[in-house]
Amino acid sequence: MSTIIKPSPPARCLLYITSMIDRARAKRLAGLAITSVLLSACFDDGGDESSILRGDEAAARGDMDAALAEYRLAVRRGSDDAPALTRVAHTYAQMGRIDEAGEFYGRAVEEDPDFADQAVSDMVRLARAARDRDDLFGLTSAMEAAMSFRPGITMQDMALPLARQYFRSGEYAKALPYYQASIAAMQEDTLPDVVFEAGSAYDEVGDCRRALHYYEQYRRLISRYQRSEVDWKIGSCSQRLARDLRDEGEDEEALFHIERTIELGEPRSDQASAYVEMAEILSDLGRCQDAMDAYDQVGRVDQTGTSPFVDLARWRYDQLRFQGPARGGLGTGC
Repeated sequence: MSTIIKPSPPARCLLYITSMIDRARAKRLAGLAITSVLLSACFDDGGDESSILRGDEAAARGDMDAALAEYRLAVRRGSDDAPALTRVAHTYAQMGRIDEAGEFYGRAVEEDPDFADQAVSDMVRLARAARDRDDLFGLTSAMEAAMSFRPGITMQDMALPLARQYFRSGEYAKALPYYQASIAAMQEDTLPDVVFEAGSAYDEVGDCRRALHYYEQYRRLISRYQRSEVDWKIGSCSQRLARDLRDEGEDEEALFHIERTIELGEPRSDQASAYVEMAEILSDLGRCQDAMDAYDQVGRVDQTGTSPFVDLARWRYDQLRFQGPARGGLGTGC
């Protein structure tokens, strides 16, 4: 007995769409009417067909409120049918309602992942519209929805506004990859403010090594009289990084960074502690005279006159002066 092979629903949809396009071209129908016919062609069993058709007719007329009402009625009367859910989502997208569009596209894609591309397309369009009207919150919501449907998508024109929105909302870790993408896209035309913001984001998450890379780059991009803020940030971050490196036994690198803090003279209130830390590192490295010279500077830079670092520096200076280098077998340390 021969078997009759029926086209799959997607195949039937494509055949029907092709025939509708040919007919529409022959009759020179308006583009909006063609869209309505094509949407109807892909309707599969599920939901309420009459509501879907009425919704398509309303959409073809440009009456999005009526279309939305019919599509939502179809969803309520039927099951979570992906084509019906997609119509609801697309209508919300046409109306500029980001959250609702994202919600219904999420339900549609969960039912049928084949609708993910349409979901991404609509959400990215909404994101760009939000960007153009300076609605950074809307832009972020739309792009987060798009990325939930296609993880890893990158939109270079969205990178900087996304980075800045995350930065302003205190979500520094989320901002970082977008700052990186934005700076990479700018290449030779990098904006100094973007570089500074990237450094600040790394600073906020506690990554001073990367923060300093961006801070130093920013410092080179601006004039000398504009450097007070970034010098403070470089000095502060360098001191923190030096402490971490010293704890890890990386004295040479720690010395490099604490010397940067002292070279810039910022933060001024931390210069006494910076000289003490430099002296301690020098002492650990066996550079006793250099360590004594650093201890000797603490009293000079102390702004309070009552800092405990002054007493500590005097005590350590006298200790090195009268006791001399430690007599260990390794010949290191003072």
